[in-house]
Amino acid sequence: MVVMEESLRTMIRVFRRECHRVLDSERTTIQGADGMLMVLQLAMAGVNKQEHGDFGVALSEVLAAWKYFLLDKLQLSHNDIPLPQNYDLIRKEYDCFLKRTNTVDLIDVFITFKELRINEDPEEPLTAMQLFQFLICEKESLEKMDPLPVCPATPSNKAGICSPQVQRVVRRVFCSYLGLLVNSKNDLALAYTLDNPNRSLGHIAFTDLRHAACDSTSSLFLTVTSFVRAIQLGGKGYAPPESHPLRKHVKGLSEFLNFIDQCQDVLGETSNPREAGFKLVSSIRAALVKGRSNGDPVYLAAEDTAKSLKERIGQIHTMQTHSAVGTGISPARPKAYAINHCTAYGGRETVKVLMTLLDEEALAPPCRNKAELLSEDHAVLNGSSGACLLNLYKSPEAPTGSSPEPLRNRVLSQQEHIKSKVARPTVRSQFACTYKDEMPLNRVLEFPSTSQLPTCVHPAPKKPVSLHVTLEEEPESSGMDISLKEATNLRHEGPGQSALGEHSGNAWNRAGGKGTQPEQLKRATGTSKRKLANRECTEQGREENQPPQKRPPTKTPAGGLGKRNVKAASKKLIAGQGKLTGFFRL
Repeated sequence: MVVMEESLRTMIRVFRRECHRVLDSERTTIQGADGMLMVLQLAMAGVNKQEHGDFGVALSEVLAAWKYFLLDKLQLSHNDIPLPQNYDLIRKEYDCFLKRTNTVDLIDVFITFKELRINEDPEEPLTAMQLFQFLICEKESLEKMDPLPVCPATPSNKAGICSPQVQRVVRRVFCSYLGLLVNSKNDLALAYTLDNPNRSLGHIAFTDLRHAACDSTSSLFLTVTSFVRAIQLGGKGYAPPESHPLRKHVKGLSEFLNFIDQCQDVLGETSNPREAGFKLVSSIRAALVKGRSNGDPVYLAAEDTAKSLKERIGQIHTMQTHSAVGTGISPARPKAYAINHCTAYGGRETVKVLMTLLDEEALAPPCRNKAELLSEDHAVLNGSSGACLLNLYKSPEAPTGSSPEPLRNRVLSQQEHIKSKVARPTVRSQFACTYKDEMPLNRVLEFPSTSQLPTCVHPAPKKPVSLHVTLEEEPESSGMDISLKEATNLRHEGPGQSALGEHSGNAWNRAGGKGTQPEQLKRATGTSKRKLANRECTEQGREENQPPQKRPPTKTPAGGLGKRNVKAASKKLIAGQGKLTGFFRL
């Protein structure tokens, strides 16, 4: 396995030295074995959407096409393997994705090495079959890895243990941030870093960004940069309209771009590549562990990954410094007409170190569990779930317009909500007997809003109500006792009674009109007379917008009581006067 690693590194080194002869950009990054499989899965899902309208693919189909794809691209025999459906379209979509993201895979590096090597280079460090065995994870590649446990290990409470999946995801996020600084066109790197850590840029935000990038025919990172810069610097004349789909994600996109700007400032302003690499790794680690405890699996994985990456960056820088020939990497050579040559050359040495680090990560052995790799949850870092790469690229389902709940159930639930609010017990004052009670519950629930009024109402015949209880049968009581009894009657009245009870003026009107009042008033005390008169006046003028009406004069009967009745009738009470008088008398 050591010979295999050395042969792959030799192949990568020659490729980096001669790639400017065949590639447009010298910052082209390399997709490893796991990245190649993920891109193939996305290509197959895209072809299925074009043919069948569904962005998805089965795991068995991906694994079958993966083996055929490797043999076909390495130009090896594949007669015993069936041809996958729509293979030509899948291969075309795969190549277009790599070209659009400014990346190449290991097979492209192998083919380019054979074409561009010079006489001093070894003729063939490894064969096509050896590379196929490495990519397919067979034979020698299995010897380096630890064997899978036969049975699951016993759970332990020991701190400092995190799953291999979390370690793999955290390391991929670290390398994606560094890769985005080297190659801003890498859409996979942006997909891994956009919402890690959590910036509220989930599935919907990524879908809106992908659609905006497709409309502008640019990369995802360039779309984010142009959108945020237009808002920050463009002014009202150049700012995107309010209807732009990315408007609702401005905060998260601004946070993401500000973090990338900080990393680019470190890359350009720090002259020492070792110090620059350490600062970049520390910044990414601080962003991922912010708000996490020391025992969190993500915190532990971020600590281990940052430590190992810092050690490797120091080793690469030392190796490049003491090497007389160097690696031949010369990314982003400044133009001859560049005005500020110091700015044009700033960070080039650090970029060389980062590209060497990313090339070594691409040579890492592939994951043995393909199903776990393809369904890996990349949102494990921000607390959400269900965000594997395939689901992230899949557009969310559009609403069909149908109600999630029947109209009858929604109306009943709303009525229950109103009933619970109206029936809520309230704290009553000690002077509650002097106030009019609230509207009964049945009147509120009958028509909760004006939009629900019936279009046709058939009034029911009125039933006469007679008073069966007179005051003569009850002992005389004070005004306070009468008021307490009236409040008790109002509180216990049924749904069919009036809101003011049996002893109200409405009840007298139904019995015999306004002129025929019961004989209780003749024998009531002075205080009770005032209260009853005040209540009757209030009932007659209960509408707020109408002025109080004058009380019609009553005929005085012959006898000694005539003067007293005339004197009482001459006292005119306005609305509320009797209520206030009775209140202060208490």
